[in-house]
Amino acid sequence: MKAAVLYANEDIRYDDYPTPEAGPGEVRVKVLASGICGSDIPRVLHNGAHFFPIVLGHEFSGIVDQVGEGVTSVAIGDHISCAPLIPCMKCADCQKGNYALCRHYSFIGSRQQGSFADYVVMPAISAVKYDPSIPAVQAAMFEPSTVALHGLFCNDYRGGEYVAVLGGGTIGLFTAQWAKIFGAKKVVVFDIVKERLDLALRLGADEVVNTLEPDYMDKAFAITGGAGYGMVFETAGNPITIQMGFKLAANRAHFCCIGTPHRDMTFTPAMWECMNRKEFKLTGSWMSYSAPFPGREWELTAHYFATGQLKFDPELIFKTFPMKDADKAFALYKDPSQVKGKVMLVNE
Repeated sequence: MKAAVLYANEDIRYDDYPTPEAGPGEVRVKVLASGICGSDIPRVLHNGAHFFPIVLGHEFSGIVDQVGEGVTSVAIGDHISCAPLIPCMKCADCQKGNYALCRHYSFIGSRQQGSFADYVVMPAISAVKYDPSIPAVQAAMFEPSTVALHGLFCNDYRGGEYVAVLGGGTIGLFTAQWAKIFGAKKVVVFDIVKERLDLALRLGADEVVNTLEPDYMDKAFAITGGAGYGMVFETAGNPITIQMGFKLAANRAHFCCIGTPHRDMTFTPAMWECMNRKEFKLTGSWMSYSAPFPGREWELTAHYFATGQLKFDPELIFKTFPMKDADKAFALYKDPSQVKGKVMLVNE
């Protein structure tokens, strides 16, 4: 088969590669579309791969074309997305259903061969069937949707609250949609890019706030009548927006950090006192799994994508490249400020 193979740092080539075969309990999938995740970028550009050569890619959609011995949950011809975590299923965390906390896991597209290829092999339990009416590029965005929904669950989400979503990227826009689906009083998306804020409104956000405006904090509090936000979700992984969330949180708020920072953070005593005085709950969120594996995050994404209540807009996709041009796609990230949305690789 053909695959976009990473041979060394910044050396990704579309090349011949052994076609995988489905073993017992596995399925082979003909890949239709595969998104570039933020975690793929350091693997290609910053010496972040576990080994070479490797085929990356874990956000994908495709069609089952081979099933291994003992597989009954999916069949040849099924359209599937992939839950890429492969937990050990034996450790204490797995036994409790906390699969993302497994210390003995594998992962498609980082610890084993992934989806930047014609075909990929995966455990049948990781195959999430979806309605064939869902476009392939939308189905390749299952994982970002599930990451957002898992953040709601980690944050003990409750309806009827003002919700602040800090960051209008892919995860943030899905977070805003899930908050609406589950009954927010009002969802407000915060970002610095007008186009992302416009997209947030098209996808159902009630209000948006551009944090480049000098009076943005006054506007943000005016929306809530001065009380602040009962549910806060930080999705950008930026120290500035995390500290912003401390200010926006209402008394006894729930605050979840979904984004992953890549810079050191410091908090002043005044910021920390803000958390203490408001008695808000601060939590993290990691990946997107629950019991039974892969979890309700994946089941609900399949359902709400199919009904159309979880919306997809073409502008969620920044650029689409044929798989053979994976090197050109990753070259965009040498200046990540120029990438405004998901970059998708498709098999022609």
